[in-house]
Amino acid sequence: MSPEYNQPRYFPFAHTYSIVARDLETGEMGVGVQSHWFSVGSIVSWGEAGVGVVATQSLVNVSYGLRGLELLKQNKTPEEVVNILISNDEGREVRQVAILDSQGRVAAHTGLKCIKYAGHRIGKNYSVQANMMLSDKVWPAMAASFEDGNDLPLPERIIKSLEAAESVGGDIRGKQSAVLLVVAGKPRENKWEDPKINLRVEDHSEPLKELKRLLNIFRAYEHMNNGDLAIEKGDMTKALEEYDTAQKMFPDNLEMTFWTAVSLANQNQMDKALKLFKSIFKKDKNWRTLAERLPHSELLNVKAEDMKKILSLK
Repeated sequence: MSPEYNQPRYFPFAHTYSIVARDLETGEMGVGVQSHWFSVGSIVSWGEAGVGVVATQSLVNVSYGLRGLELLKQNKTPEEVVNILISNDEGREVRQVAILDSQGRVAAHTGLKCIKYAGHRIGKNYSVQANMMLSDKVWPAMAASFEDGNDLPLPERIIKSLEAAESVGGDIRGKQSAVLLVVAGKPRENKWEDPKINLRVEDHSEPLKELKRLLNIFRAYEHMNNGDLAIEKGDMTKALEEYDTAQKMFPDNLEMTFWTAVSLANQNQMDKALKLFKSIFKKDKNWRTLAERLPHSELLNVKAEDMKKILSLK
């Protein structure tokens, strides 16, 4: 092992449970983690589109993340990668790692000195692993949940698996942080589009519930983004459809309600638009100022008399 990896500061004490998984239809790959450790997503979960994902945990050798992905890019199988990583690591018996590649191949290692209960289970297109658990039921429950979740998109399926772990006791110490990382099955031409999802709960009394809430918000903002793209293309009907879907998912979110109102106004549905604008302006007058600025950017295209109605709302 190289000298720098012998330094204790490189080995966070992040005992946890996690899943690495691939969606057979979309090719998406993901990592889901929950732990009684601050900011677990910054050390355990790693991934790259078209390459694979890594979960490195227990007495964490953080280097396994990037090194594992680099070895996958050298056309090594996950099993070969795991063997290479642990072969020159003097702390291999306190490590736990799982690696999945873009073909759905999986390999995992649970060191003999990982704190019980510890273990992993490998299945088709996934691996679940855990250490320092309250019982040895955790990873089997995660596996069963994932295998039963074929009807769900990968992100929701991963969270469901984490919830299964918690339902049978989870981490013996409790809970603190969680992460959901999802990358595309094929390399991204635009590198800034990778990862597709990277949601982190750094410190929370109910990290899984918070992670699930964030994923729901993410889904709503996917509709918002689709609405923005529709506006860029001049498709106001599509924009309204997307904004309206987002607004219905989170009716108390002023941003989503505002752009729904803008889309309605652009579709000459002024009665509906005015009703929404009024509710927004009543809660926060800054949205009125924003509405006044939109015609300059050609995002709110209404008659002068309609614009006057919007701005006069109280």
